[in-house]
Amino acid sequence: MINKSKRYQQIKSQISKKSYEPREGIELMKTIANARFAETAEVHINLAIDPKYNDQQLRASVLLPNGTGKSIKIAVITNPSQLEIAKSAGADLVGSDEILDTIINNNSLDFNYLIATPDFVPKMAKFGKILGPKGLMPSPKTGTVTNDLANTIKNFKNGKIEYRADKTGIVHIGFGRVDFSTEDLLSNLLAIKDSINKNKPSGVKGKYWKSCYICSTMSPSISIDVNTLI
Repeated sequence: MINKSKRYQQIKSQISKKSYEPREGIELMKTIANARFAETAEVHINLAIDPKYNDQQLRASVLLPNGTGKSIKIAVITNPSQLEIAKSAGADLVGSDEILDTIINNNSLDFNYLIATPDFVPKMAKFGKILGPKGLMPSPKTGTVTNDLANTIKNFKNGKIEYRADKTGIVHIGFGRVDFSTEDLLSNLLAIKDSINKNKPSGVKGKYWKSCYICSTMSPSISIDVNTLI
């Protein structure tokens, strides 16, 4: 049995209800977060899906209206004619075949998102084993394969995030920081809810949402009443 610290037990004692409505849960999360840094606000959503089946997989993206509170580093792989567009839009690493060579030779993944234009997708198939486990493989489903580099880079810099269900059907997403206002965190959480519902896999039958918990990086989880959220 893992012994919980006195700090953790004291915080846990402040969670008095079985479940909370979203605004109330966020306010409690902000109250009990007492680390010496601005903790990430996390949401963990258990869905009635079995990702081993193709028609029950969930991978998508959502633009958080109030951002993530994090500095985002973006790499772009495109043809020479669009390199300047990517640079002007704020991409941190821009190139063509040389970026692919860097990835394969040095396993260099010092970025949060990798965006590619469609003409480079065939060349990237051999990098799946490197990029896939890191969630960095460009995909049309998440908007990271595109010819509209300027808007795509802007959106990811301003709070667009990718998410996917893990092998147990749970989605884990950071939706801001605890020093955000309650309203900003609530808006981000509702945007995630809308996106998950919009991208419901075709193979899902019956009840889609099983449970939803929020927490800060260093604090216990708080159950959110799914019926008041969805």
